[in-house]
Amino acid sequence: MKKQLSDQGNYIKIGILLLVFSLYFISCENEIEKINSLMGNTAFPKVSGKNFEIIQSDSGKVKVRILAPELYKYDQLEQPYIEFPRGMKAYFYDDSLKIESVIEAGYVKYFEKERLWEASNNVEARNLKKGEQLNTEHLFWNEQKKIIYSNTNSRIVTEDGTFYGEKGFDANQDLSKWKLKSSKGTVNVKNE
Repeated sequence: MKKQLSDQGNYIKIGILLLVFSLYFISCENEIEKINSLMGNTAFPKVSGKNFEIIQSDSGKVKVRILAPELYKYDQLEQPYIEFPRGMKAYFYDDSLKIESVIEAGYVKYFEKERLWEASNNVEARNLKKGEQLNTEHLFWNEQKKIIYSNTNSRIVTEDGTFYGEKGFDANQDLSKWKLKSSKGTVNVKNE
């Protein structure tokens, strides 16, 4: 009889231990769920750093050089992107390795799958060969198509005058050809 009571006591002890462990793991699971719900689907960058330099080349020749004070790469998302929260400066080179044009912005995102850059906050693009300058608050650069465009108020300054595109513009990436949307402006007339 004593053995039966001690066996029952052992079963009760084991049962209590299993109950305590079950409650512990359930409470841990609830804590993890609670943490996840508080965090939401916020992604954390896989790569981050300061003072980055990115060089894109073709056939051994530098085509684009990008400088950024800060960079965060989010590649665990459905639409991965690289964020430049403190902006960036991009230099575009010709075949002689001379800088053709420069684009600067206060905030930039690069969508890797689409190869699409989105710049905002005091965006300025300059064609150094022609002496032309573009200013806007929001600009897109489609890397594959080699075009830049905007759907917001934009200004282009050339030797011929200052032109405004109330609904943005379309241009090739070196600003050698551009077209304003809903344009107006001031034209400089040369005396002959």
